[in-house]
Amino acid sequence: MNVVVFSSKPYDEKYLSAANAQAGHKLHFLEARLDESTCTLAAQHAAVCAFVNDRLTTHVLHVLKTFGVRLIALRCAGFNNVDLKTAKEYGIAVVRVPAYSPHAVAEHTVSLMLALNRKTVRASHRIREGNFALDGLLGFDMHGRTAGIVGTGKIGAVVAEILKGFGCRLLAFDMFRNPACEALGVKYVELPELLAQSDIVTLHCPLLPETYHLINGFAVAQMKDGAMLINTSRGALVDTPAVIQGLKDGKLGYLGLDVYEEEGELFFEDKSGQLLQDDVFARLLTFSNVLITGHQAFFTEEALRNIAETTLGNITAFEQCRASGNEVKG
Repeated sequence: MNVVVFSSKPYDEKYLSAANAQAGHKLHFLEARLDESTCTLAAQHAAVCAFVNDRLTTHVLHVLKTFGVRLIALRCAGFNNVDLKTAKEYGIAVVRVPAYSPHAVAEHTVSLMLALNRKTVRASHRIREGNFALDGLLGFDMHGRTAGIVGTGKIGAVVAEILKGFGCRLLAFDMFRNPACEALGVKYVELPELLAQSDIVTLHCPLLPETYHLINGFAVAQMKDGAMLINTSRGALVDTPAVIQGLKDGKLGYLGLDVYEEEGELFFEDKSGQLLQDDVFARLLTFSNVLITGHQAFFTEEALRNIAETTLGNITAFEQCRASGNEVKG
């Protein structure tokens, strides 16, 4: 198939090209993001390969249908950026990569916890300046602390395994209980109880209408004083202004983010030579107890290889008129 790959970086081209060596599809790589201003670049292609910040709106899908695009191959797990209802109406199939490396995201999640707790970034900066004082670097033992895991799918389950190794007491909230987590000793509770009891709250649920701004002002008020909040899932799970207020009030003691609700205009690009236009994001950067990475949690060799192989496998299955098992239903 002729496939146009939007939002592609050199590492995307490397791993997708390697996975395509046997598949034999024609891949056209574009650095541009897919949106209403770039969708015409999909002309003469039967499939579009998109990433997390590409926007497949009603208008974009209408243009794609006009060009004869029959497949949207997402190289990510989430699909909240696709108008699935319109895609179904137009007969455009949507496939995704449901699990590329839960270990990659889970390990990054815990690295944020540790770095925030032990003030690793601040300590490193001090040492480089010749300041070896320990004042202001006091942390706490993870052992014996209560960690609340919101969403216990594959990633949440791996986070539970790692935190179990630290000796944490584990709480979880999910509509569906994971037997593997229960076997670890995870206790399932309702969200208010999890927020009230947890020293650390970490988010691993999909972005759905019912999870939009799951952590809002009311949720922050329910949390323990000085609690740590980690989000490596989807930016819009968190109401950022509400969380900023929690930081200002001292209600939240730590915040670790790998995702951000308005990340589409920031993440995956070098903005170092430009003025930051997002005032909310700029406010986050003023807090010493906030650590942000730019949607980096997935970024391991293993994950990129799995993403590429699954994506090309999805495209091949569609071309051969068979199911891959990774179809997204509208």
